[in-house]
Amino acid sequence: MSNMHSNFLKEMGITEWSSRDPADPSVELSSVVIEQVDSQQKSDDLSAAPRWHWWFFGDQPKDDTQILFQNMVRILGLSSSEWTWLKPSDKLNLLQAPAEDIPIVAIAFGSTSLQKITGERDPLTQLRETVLAMNTEGNEEIPVLASFELNHFLTKPKDKALLWQDLLLAKSVLLSN
Repeated sequence: MSNMHSNFLKEMGITEWSSRDPADPSVELSSVVIEQVDSQQKSDDLSAAPRWHWWFFGDQPKDDTQILFQNMVRILGLSSSEWTWLKPSDKLNLLQAPAEDIPIVAIAFGSTSLQKITGERDPLTQLRETVLAMNTEGNEEIPVLASFELNHFLTKPKDKALLWQDLLLAKSVLLSN
C-alpha cells in the first residue's frame, strides 16, 4: 500500500486492517479497498461519462470539514462530475427523476438533513447503516444513508471509522444497482 493511502486512512482515524480469514491471513482488507480506488482513479478519464453520482446533504463544509470532505472524495476516487453537495432544502429541486441513467446514492450528514430529505424521525444512531429512500417525482427511489455531521468527526476523531463504514455501505449500494 502506498504511503499516501496510509496517510488518508490515518487521517480518517482508520488503522490498516488485516483479514482474520484463516484461508488467507496475509490479505490486507485496506489494501483491497485502496487498490480498487486506485484502479478507478486510473480509469477515471475527465472526458468519460460518470459511473454514478453521489448527493451529499448537509451544511456546506468549511475550513477543516472541507479538508475532511475533500479527502473523502479523493479516497472514494470520485471525479468532480460524480458528486454534488446540496442543502437539504435543495431536495425540492431534485424531485424530478435524474436525467442520466446512472445509479445515485445520497448521504445525509446529520439528523436535520436526514429528516428533511426522508421524513424519518428516529434518532440518527438508529438509522445509521440502514438504507433509507428519498422519492423523486417520477416515483424513483434514491437510496439515502445517514451519517453524523462532518464536525462530529473532527471533534471525535475515533468516530472517523464510522464515516468510513458509511461510505463503504454507500458504495456497495451503488455497485448493487
